[in-house]
Formats: sequence, structure tokens, C-alpha cells
Amino acid sequence: MSEINILIILMISIAMVISIFRFITAKEIFTRILSVNLIGTKIVLLILLVGTVSIEKDFTDIAMVYALINFISTIVVLKYYEDKEVSK
Repeated sequence: MSEINILIILMISIAMVISIFRFITAKEIFTRILSVNLIGTKIVLLILLVGTVSIEKDFTDIAMVYALINFISTIVVLKYYEDKEVSK
């Protein structure tokens, strides 16, 4: 791996630690859900970075599927909690 890839992996890892800290300290459920979505997005970035270093091309497909699942699950969970608050 080149030095720039290692630096980018380190920066994304630091951003993930900050996102995990935000998830732990958040009071509202919506902030927690969005921080989990942010962590999922950073995981997609790491998968794509590994895909650029690797010879195999399957990592891009895996990252796209993971991003789609992350997006859909976030929308579903937010809709669930929105409907839950409206019915109160």
C-alpha cells in the first residue's frame, strides 16, 4: 500500500472514532441513528479504498450494496421513529 492510502485509512478511522463517540454521547434517538448512518458511510469509504488497492474488482459491488442497505435501513428506522412520535 502506498503512504497516501495508509494516511487516508488513518484519517477515516479517526473520523469513525469521533462518530462512535458522538453516538455514545447523543441524547436524541435521531442523532444516534444519523451517527450510525455516518459510520456506515465511512465503512463504505474504507471498502472502496481497499478495492482501489486490491486487484479484484468485487469490492466496488460490495460497497454499493452495503451503501444501499445502509441508506434504506436508515430511512426505514427514521420513518418508524417518526410514526412512533406522531402517534403519541
